[in-house]
Amino acid sequence: MTTNPQKLYALGQSLWYDNIERRLLENGELKAMIDRGDIYGVTSNPSIFNNAIGKSQDYDGQLAELARAGHTTAEIYDALTVADIQAACDLFRALYDSTRGGDGYVSIEVHPDLAHDTEATALEAQRLWALVDRPNLMVKIPATKQGIPAIQSAIAHGININITLIFSCQRYGEVIEAYLAGLEERVANNLPIAHIASVASFFISRIDTKVDGWLDALIANGDDTAAKAEALKGKIAVANAKLAYQLFKDKFSSERFAALGQKGGRVQRPLWASTSTKNLAYPDLLYVDTLVGKDTVNTVPPQTLEGVKHHAAAQLTIEDGMDEARFQLTNLEMLGLSLDKATDEVEQEGVAAFSKAIADLFATIEQRAAEFRS
Repeated sequence: MTTNPQKLYALGQSLWYDNIERRLLENGELKAMIDRGDIYGVTSNPSIFNNAIGKSQDYDGQLAELARAGHTTAEIYDALTVADIQAACDLFRALYDSTRGGDGYVSIEVHPDLAHDTEATALEAQRLWALVDRPNLMVKIPATKQGIPAIQSAIAHGININITLIFSCQRYGEVIEAYLAGLEERVANNLPIAHIASVASFFISRIDTKVDGWLDALIANGDDTAAKAEALKGKIAVANAKLAYQLFKDKFSSERFAALGQKGGRVQRPLWASTSTKNLAYPDLLYVDTLVGKDTVNTVPPQTLEGVKHHAAAQLTIEDGMDEARFQLTNLEMLGLSLDKATDEVEQEGVAAFSKAIADLFATIEQRAAEFRS
């Protein structure tokens, strides 16, 4: 029997698992998920590792050994996270090989405190790439203004890159440009590009969370804009993503990309991230069922994956209602609400949230290391 994740895969969308933890690697569950065709890749971030390490004792054996050997907090963090990433990469290696690098990737993120430092981000991407040493690794770089040139640099160095924290179509265009320029730089230097893969992680639900708050304020006023505001709730994030997909299609059907494609260059797939529904009044698969498209990835947390398995629609939808999507975004501006302002704010909040998560995790590691040493 074909499962919903497999149906999505047949339509051209890969589900990647937005979660990693030591117990899934050790008890065989991650391997089982791969074998069942539930997932085709894994993404991680500082928040995920903070939950995995900080809220369990699963890592204490390795942590104690490293602490007693005199390793620093940063070194312990590297060792714990890299061990998980390498193990996951190895589990996905057969899928990576069988799809010729189409899927089977595992992502690890550069330190979020480097998000506004181009050179440090580029160097950290190179360091993580060498440290993990797996061909199916993707290094995550945030799409801040300072991150854009670091993305081009990493691609030019032959590193697979998952560009994270993309919220606006304008910034997404810059991300695509950085990817194409990085490939062109390699071609100009007579270096191969066929092995390089990249995804552009476009964040979804956080936009609705931000904009819905503004719409609720208009609704509460009870004036003649209330009905228009109500009609836009839960609609803006999907509309924004639909326009992003059109940008993807345009850029990767261009003559410029065709020249790279002839040399083995791959399309940089849009990845829909933050696709769990934050507002319980919305359908649990709002950000899955509406965004199914060819050459896309949807990275889902555990609860959303279960929803997909049980009741996903599994049909192409990403290009449905394009006129309506444009109409919704126009109406948002007519209400005096700025999507650009929303995307700027959620980008800053996203970087801050990851920085806090890694700071909390470092504090936990330091505390536990001190206890083990004593």
